[in-house]
Amino acid sequence: MAPTSSHVVALTIMLSAVLFASTTTAQIPAPAKGMSWTFYKSSCPKLESIITKRLKEVFKKDIGQAAGLLRLHFHDCFVEGCDGSVLLTGSAGGPSAEQGSPPNLSLRKEAFRIIDDLRARVHKECGRVVSCSDIVALAARDSVVLSGGPKYQVALGRRDGTTLVTQDTTLANLPPPFATTGTILSSLATKNLNPTDAVALSGAHTIGISHCSSFTDRLYPNQDPSMDQTFAKNLKATCPQAATTDNIVDIRSPNVFDNKYYVDLMNRQGLFTSDQDLYTDSRTRGIVTSFAINQTLFFEKFVVAMIKMGQISVLTGKQGEIRANCSVTNSAKVQTSSFLEEAVEEAVELLAGMR
Repeated sequence: MAPTSSHVVALTIMLSAVLFASTTTAQIPAPAKGMSWTFYKSSCPKLESIITKRLKEVFKKDIGQAAGLLRLHFHDCFVEGCDGSVLLTGSAGGPSAEQGSPPNLSLRKEAFRIIDDLRARVHKECGRVVSCSDIVALAARDSVVLSGGPKYQVALGRRDGTTLVTQDTTLANLPPPFATTGTILSSLATKNLNPTDAVALSGAHTIGISHCSSFTDRLYPNQDPSMDQTFAKNLKATCPQAATTDNIVDIRSPNVFDNKYYVDLMNRQGLFTSDQDLYTDSRTRGIVTSFAINQTLFFEKFVVAMIKMGQISVLTGKQGEIRANCSVTNSAKVQTSSFLEEAVEEAVELLAGMR
């Protein structure tokens, strides 16, 4: 029986995936200047064990927090580099322009609390020698590993930033769910990340949940033709209105870090336009396929991409600072403490005068 056109297409995709897998090797990027794999070997030798032990306890109660911590690292690094700026709140204790930007409003509040808890434990053990941005990077790595993903070393030595990021800068650096592959590739290219990195990093969506509002534009008023009909029907049952705020869980393995995300894309079951378009676009289709049929390859490329992303515009050496509190810069903390001290003194004087 002669092969049909669909057979030819399937064979072509399979061959391109095999070729991609056989002609690429995972080259682990070297640490950036001022960073190393053993940065805290002397100053805080128990750093990684402290973080891992605590996160095992956290994930035992709620493995869903792993996705939140991983996403926090992404959103920090893509905006002005991995400097912990996303952790900063405004001077009055409310959200900063970065935290308050639409892409960051869905970051899990518990993820911020977990990071500050880890910071407190680490600083209690070692003193203020470990940056919040390094803790975020380690927490992201452990989130991957403890949910079934690949193990890898994290280059350390980041310093925390001291300036608040504007909302415009945040929006310009975080591609929205409706972004096309072209937009994503262009954005990541400015950060020295290539198409393979882009597809591998997108695989982080293999764990976690999504808000209906992030993809209902593909359901209403007209269904996106690139979406599988049965999948769309099921999504509409969960998200009956375009404005709903309900959540939808990854239907395959929301708590396991695996390559099912790419299998979903091949089955036209990606949630976001930014996901599904990776399989639609000829520039990334072969990479998606190769990851779908070879989880080991996906893991290898994900590790490379994570190490590269984790070193975007890092502050090292005498740049930045080591925050005493992840949510505020040290100078802001001093100003706040001074303000409180003055307020207490005024209150004491007022009470004394009333006697």
